[in-house]
Amino acid sequence: MKRLGVIVNPTAGGGTSRTSGDIAIEELQRGCEVIDLSGETPLQAETNAKQAIEDCIVDGIVVVGGDGTVNLGVNVCAETGVPLGIIAAGTGNDSARTLGLPIGDITSAARSVLINLEEPRTVDAIKGTSSTGEFWFFGSLSAGFDALVNQRANSWTWPTGPSRYQLAMLAELAKFKPIHYEAEIDGKKRSFEAMLCAVANAPGFGGGMMITPDAQIDDGFLDLFIVHKMSRPELIRVFPKVYTGAHVFHPAVEIIRAKQVKISAGQMPTFADGESKGHSPISATVVPGSLKVFASANTRFVA
Repeated sequence: MKRLGVIVNPTAGGGTSRTSGDIAIEELQRGCEVIDLSGETPLQAETNAKQAIEDCIVDGIVVVGGDGTVNLGVNVCAETGVPLGIIAAGTGNDSARTLGLPIGDITSAARSVLINLEEPRTVDAIKGTSSTGEFWFFGSLSAGFDALVNQRANSWTWPTGPSRYQLAMLAELAKFKPIHYEAEIDGKKRSFEAMLCAVANAPGFGGGMMITPDAQIDDGFLDLFIVHKMSRPELIRVFPKVYTGAHVFHPAVEIIRAKQVKISAGQMPTFADGESKGHSPISATVVPGSLKVFASANTRFVA
């Protein structure tokens, strides 16, 4: 019988994740042995999981929470060969959405892990660097308007859910000015003024916004998403289109497929999968096939 290490983030989903974790563990125990690796802090949980992998006592790591908890799992599992399972219990759940996993149904999500125990899917992960050092991410890495919005939204306790990000965006927009970027894309240098610059491995972020609708998590490439300088009213007009992917037809939007990107924007805040990673300069390098996940290869991004 396989053995899974489970990490539950008790603060995800407005504090409901601990209950979700209990439900998930009970369901997972129907098909495998479970070890609870959760800690009082994310760092303690990460340490527990890395030790369990090093000691070869688990056949997989399952995280219960939002994208931040998934990011922890990615940093634990990348390049180890140990698969990662995701039970979405957060607010954005972009990673689960990308993999076509159940959202809002803990029992179904746990069953999905069990179904894919024997044949996990191999996907790409991206190795990044920032002022905090080296890290891994699965979905996106941003340093621009969206990072400032994320920083503001994280400072609020209300409202909860995706609406918090939208309101934070409007608040940040009132004082925002275009940012000067120095970039190196697969060795070629560029300089430009833009509203934001994000490196994406997956189509969506921010609770379902399809910033790079054609991005694929197993193609060996990352997608650099740039929104070049535009007026505030124009940004407000274009923004709603990001939920359908129609924004890509705007002349100020540029998407570049690459393998390695370096970006400097002063000390702009940086977020990977919604988690704070200090500030720029940042770098991102795609590492093909570096992550295994308990998900079907036949499922894709669900908007």
